[in-house]
Amino acid sequence: MSATADHAETSLVSRLGFESEQVVQEIGYDDDVDQEFRDAVESHIGNDLVDEEYDDVADAVLLWFRDEDGDLTDTLVDSINLVEDGALILLLTPKTGRSGYVEASDISEAAETAGLSQTRSVSVGKEWAATRLVTPKSAAKSKR
Repeated sequence: MSATADHAETSLVSRLGFESEQVVQEIGYDDDVDQEFRDAVESHIGNDLVDEEYDDVADAVLLWFRDEDGDLTDTLVDSINLVEDGALILLLTPKTGRSGYVEASDISEAAETAGLSQTRSVSVGKEWAATRLVTPKSAAKSKR
């Protein structure tokens, strides 16, 4: 990767809401994911991504999801349980016309049903689109 491409990936990761020293749990990893984007996230946060076996609360979730992966709403609800209130869940789905493509309306409906706020969608690499979702902040829970 060129220095310019590396800077662009890092800038995108920052704009999406990832921060230094975060614990980011990755769900749905397979051999089709965008490795350059994964590397950019790890470089930006200064840590390796943790996998689905991680058993503590994460700061954010990187969720790779394809149409054939099951029920998106259920997957999003499960992801909410992995993070604190107000945390970032970055949903990555194949772009239009790619195998595993998920309709934007399905993403919007699943996010709303799961109680997530959808803030933006952006292109991530040649094959993937990212939808930034945020968990609700609960007034009842105190922050550390």
